[in-house]
Amino acid sequence: MTDGCVLVVRRGALHLTRQVYERFFDRLDNVVLLRDGSNLVILPVRHQAAGGYVIKLRSGSGDRAVVAADFFRDNGVDDDIQLTLSAAWDEQRAALIAVGAFD
Repeated sequence: MTDGCVLVVRRGALHLTRQVYERFFDRLDNVVLLRDGSNLVILPVRHQAAGGYVIKLRSGSGDRAVVAADFFRDNGVDDDIQLTLSAAWDEQRAALIAVGAFD
């Protein structure tokens, strides 16, 4: 895994800075969130019809948010908890992985 970054989960949403969005998900509208053990796996969705969570524009500076309160609640992260996560791109899985996100 390479290309590390920091992600924040706050109020049921995964927050991506403009830089993180452009680096890993540029021009995409959706991602799939999966739990793999204690890791958060964020998969880019190339075709919107495939589903997933919508990546919404959050600020004029280009920051984005993925509102996924149901996913985080189902995985033990309440809305009042804020998580700061280290993540890295995994070439083999073609996904951004936040190791230990659910520890």
